[in-house]
Amino acid sequence: MTVIPPAPDILSPVFAADPYPAYRVLREHYPVLHHRGTDSYLLSRYEDVARAFRDPVFSTDNYAWQIEPAHGGRTLPQMSGHEHAVRRALVAPAFRGRELREVFLPVIERNAGELIDAFRDAGETDLVARFATRLPINVIVDMLGLDRNDHDRFHGWYVAVVAFLANLAQDPAVAEAGRRAGRELAAYLRPVLRQRRAEPGGDLLSRLCTAEIDGVRMNDQDITAFVSLLLAAGGETTDKAIALLFRHLLAHPDQLAAVRADRSLVPVALAETLRCTPPIQMIMRQAGADVVLSGGTVPAGATVTCLIGAANRDPGRYARPDTFDIFRTDLNPAGAFTAAANHLAFGLGRHFCVGALLAKAEVEIGVNQLLDAFPTMDFADGRPPADAGTFTRGPRQLRVRLGHGEGTRPATDSTGATGGAGATGAAGATTVRAAGSDGTD
Repeated sequence: MTVIPPAPDILSPVFAADPYPAYRVLREHYPVLHHRGTDSYLLSRYEDVARAFRDPVFSTDNYAWQIEPAHGGRTLPQMSGHEHAVRRALVAPAFRGRELREVFLPVIERNAGELIDAFRDAGETDLVARFATRLPINVIVDMLGLDRNDHDRFHGWYVAVVAFLANLAQDPAVAEAGRRAGRELAAYLRPVLRQRRAEPGGDLLSRLCTAEIDGVRMNDQDITAFVSLLLAAGGETTDKAIALLFRHLLAHPDQLAAVRADRSLVPVALAETLRCTPPIQMIMRQAGADVVLSGGTVPAGATVTCLIGAANRDPGRYARPDTFDIFRTDLNPAGAFTAAANHLAFGLGRHFCVGALLAKAEVEIGVNQLLDAFPTMDFADGRPPADAGTFTRGPRQLRVRLGHGEGTRPATDSTGATGGAGATGAAGATTVRAAGSDGTD
């Protein structure tokens, strides 16, 4: 007699400790499940989550209450049709192709090098606190052309906004902190935007102020909401992807050795990290009509919670889905950072993450510089740390022992960008190729 296990609760401490057994139960027995705690339908199978991302019957109307209060206005993921196409066309060029290569790669290289310099001679460090959580926010601040002395302030806003978005239990203190961060960011940007409109420069904020398509320009609220979204989505994905990638590689020394020997495997390792342990575990959509899926029916008007972490480990889509394997043949690393991706960490369809190639460049450059700086690296206490989080997930700490070889420190050119075999030889070359791979150069 087959015993069906009870339906998991995604707000329970057991789920927070390790969601993957619960994902398995959901996929096999409750593929479309109404969850009372979030008043949403949980989708856990790959084909159902992929459809929710691609099919226009599923909208982002729920974002009006889910994310807009923290961002201070409507954001790109909330838009559709012509409005979405125009707004995306206004911001997308900065995150791909020639502009990403020539303008922003040096910013990423400089910031990665500066962060590593702070612990380059240490015997041990926490890669999360000292590197992963800092790199994407520092890069965003510098890309926007803002005061580098404000890196810490932006990091605080980033933490508060991400906590707001991950607040599935609706803690009022967390919600208010997120709204306050949005108000403070808007107040900070207001005079800066006035100055950039009057005297634009070559930074991203100036480009956002002056870009125009079909007579449409972004107003102050549009730009502020986009910057807030960039901090939250861009920061959290890159932050956790770096930590998770190193956690996986250090736990699989043979794969780490392969990546050290062949740096073209860095983006492959990132793609497998995003599949196996996506930093953003769930994304919500809203059904515009009754929708029949493989595991049941979602009624019109209902919110669906797309469980990316479950879908990316669906055995109907991937062989040995719970195994981290950079050499697997059922993942397409070449298209993993474009709309052709077959993992779901960046979404799919019209709302595929506009900053996917930027995230790839940040992770790839950061990983290569860390591998260059430290010829050996292992877990400080001999075992991998546990992940934490429900909406987003990754290690809170990643303490590592750092080995120092006889190699030379990467040189610094006149722009402050670091060189060396990893930064410009491995990372630079592979990032440049990938940045133009969507044909939008």
